[in-house]
Amino acid sequence: MPSSQTRTGPEAAPRRRGALRLTGEWCARHFVTVLVLWVAALAGLQVLQHAYGGDYSDDFSLPGTQSQEGLDVLKAHAPQAGGYSAQVVLHDPDKPLTSVSDQVATTVSDLQKLPDVLSAQSPLPSSGSTPPPPPDPNTGPLSTDQKTAYITVRFSVQPSTLDASYLDGVDDAVQPLRSAGVTVEYGGSLGELARPEPSDRTSEAIGFGVAIVVLLIGFGSLLAAVLPLVTALVCALCGLALLGLFAAAATFATVSPTLATMIGIGVGIDYALFLVTRHRQNLVDGQDPVTAAGNAAATSGHAVLLSGCTVIIALSGLWVSGIGFIGKLGLAAAVTVVTAVAGALTLVPAVLGLIGRRIDRVRVRKPVAETVPAPEGAEPGGWHRYAQRVERRPWWFLAGGVVLLAVLSFPVFFIQLGHIGDGADPKSFTDRRAYDLMSSAFGPGSNGPLTVVIDQSKVSSGDRSALADQAQKALTGVSDAEVITPLTATSDGDVLTATAYSVAAPQDERTTSLTNRLTDDVLPQAVSGYDASTYVTGTTAAQVDFLDIVSSRLPLIIAVVVGLAFLVILAVFRGLLVAVKAAVLNVLSIAASYGVVVAVFQWGWGGPALGVSGDVPIESYVPMMMFAIVFGLSMDYEIFLLSRIHEAWVRTGDPRASVAHALEITARVITCAALIMVSVFAAFVISDNIVVKMLGLGLAASVLIDATVVRLLLVPAVMTLLGRAAWWIPGPLDRILPHLDAEGSAEPPARTVQK
Repeated sequence: MPSSQTRTGPEAAPRRRGALRLTGEWCARHFVTVLVLWVAALAGLQVLQHAYGGDYSDDFSLPGTQSQEGLDVLKAHAPQAGGYSAQVVLHDPDKPLTSVSDQVATTVSDLQKLPDVLSAQSPLPSSGSTPPPPPDPNTGPLSTDQKTAYITVRFSVQPSTLDASYLDGVDDAVQPLRSAGVTVEYGGSLGELARPEPSDRTSEAIGFGVAIVVLLIGFGSLLAAVLPLVTALVCALCGLALLGLFAAAATFATVSPTLATMIGIGVGIDYALFLVTRHRQNLVDGQDPVTAAGNAAATSGHAVLLSGCTVIIALSGLWVSGIGFIGKLGLAAAVTVVTAVAGALTLVPAVLGLIGRRIDRVRVRKPVAETVPAPEGAEPGGWHRYAQRVERRPWWFLAGGVVLLAVLSFPVFFIQLGHIGDGADPKSFTDRRAYDLMSSAFGPGSNGPLTVVIDQSKVSSGDRSALADQAQKALTGVSDAEVITPLTATSDGDVLTATAYSVAAPQDERTTSLTNRLTDDVLPQAVSGYDASTYVTGTTAAQVDFLDIVSSRLPLIIAVVVGLAFLVILAVFRGLLVAVKAAVLNVLSIAASYGVVVAVFQWGWGGPALGVSGDVPIESYVPMMMFAIVFGLSMDYEIFLLSRIHEAWVRTGDPRASVAHALEITARVITCAALIMVSVFAAFVISDNIVVKMLGLGLAASVLIDATVVRLLLVPAVMTLLGRAAWWIPGPLDRILPHLDAEGSAEPPARTVQK
């Protein structure tokens, strides 16, 4: 016989009026005060940001890495050979560059006079001297036909971090060459400084436009569609202004505001949508606007608070990488998540109080709120019928979802992490044109030379000649090296340097292999028997070190983020298997989104359509960022769906009917929220920044996979198969964990007592 249940707790006694309910009601009742405070905050933060806000730059170091230590050695013993190098590339298809030697000399002289320039090296032989024969193979600085050359400029700071006005001085310096008909392009980090100022307004407009269409179709009410967009925009602008103020105190990467915008708008719309939907259903149920807003804040608002905390926890896990650059990216995104949560709990109830019952007055179709379960004996709705199909064949749905995720995840096994070079940029960028000229004249490896450094300061003067001979032999015939120049000593004789050119482009895995081979094998053997230290430095070497650090710490970040999110789900829903299921399914969906990114960018399946030139590696920190962001966002839908399943389970004690009930009342809002999030993220694939394209596509794919395959196939199937066991938790663990109610009860969830 079916067991009967008795209820204790919230249904036996009225619920206390929790803080969120009181906050929601107060904001709805005093909407003028709240709206004025938000407008004042928005205006004040914008003024402060414009007055005191900092700039964004990609100037970061990796203390303790061999590339950074090698750079420090160079700075100490040969300041003009150290620093950060960039190329000014010259090309004239009609005449040799030796015919404009005076203009080249003038340009080099003027470049040396610029602030922050340590040195500028002319590519041409000195006047009156016989040009030396070009090296074989020719790696520059002057091509064999003398029509392409590059001036190596060394800066005391990373050129890409300088103000854009710095280019005015560079343009003035190269003007004599341009006047003589020579094409001049800026390569490396100097070219990055010359890139057009990124603008995300088009992406934001596309995302907002699609969101309006989705909300109008999904809910029929114009005000209900516009409200989440307006509140999300206000919250995102406040968050970006705060981020600008933080940037005045710390260095944030240039991609930080774009990332914060993507996440802030996405979660801001989602959070507002969940509250508005519950509020409108409360109005349909006969509550007055103030009470309806308070109840929405106490229920869906509580889920928003937990979801926001989960996202922030996931983003905070990026600090486990030990790299401030990556940790600050997570902080940048977390700032707009915080403002989105604050707006959902205060600004949204205030606007709902202002609108009152007029929320559905302007409509494009019959307005709907949540899908109301069919009365007993009536024909069940579509989602209820779908859930019943899952109940009958859960193994089939589970197998179908797993197979689909496995297919999408397959490319992950071939992922190549690396750094996206200038060769993938649009041809309208000067650094891309410089890259092409260098590759054509000197080979692809010329765009990412490696500086070999041997510190022999502790080697006696009598042994240094033998050490140099031994090291030079070791540097001959190294695999994947096009050429390694002869070792030369610094002016003080304490350091030997050489330049290694790869057979491949800087972002190619053969260049990474060459860097690691030199660092780990060739150079240690080259100084074997001597008290000398060896390094491989330069921009490319630093990128390889960054890749190695990220790759080694990604598993730790995954473990920390999954573990923390697991504990949150366990504390909220008091079900051990529910928490395990949530963690495992989210990891599988993230792996599938990784597979999509690898197929599109690394394999080139659609990359050209997105404006990406050729196949590119996956930027080393993108998987780490995607994991933290996606895992946090996917928990949004997990919490909203599970909260309704858990609510029905506590009320009825029927695990299968609870799944059907939750799907029926949440399917519309979760589907609309997912479509909006997908449109917001996908709109950023039109960005000129390839890393932003990767993040936009990856996040859009992950949300789409999570809202369809995971929520429609796997979660119902797994919850059906688990049955009552899903909500089991060991007694000792239950007593240790704090009680977090996903739907806003001020008391611990009531227990179902079996008889």
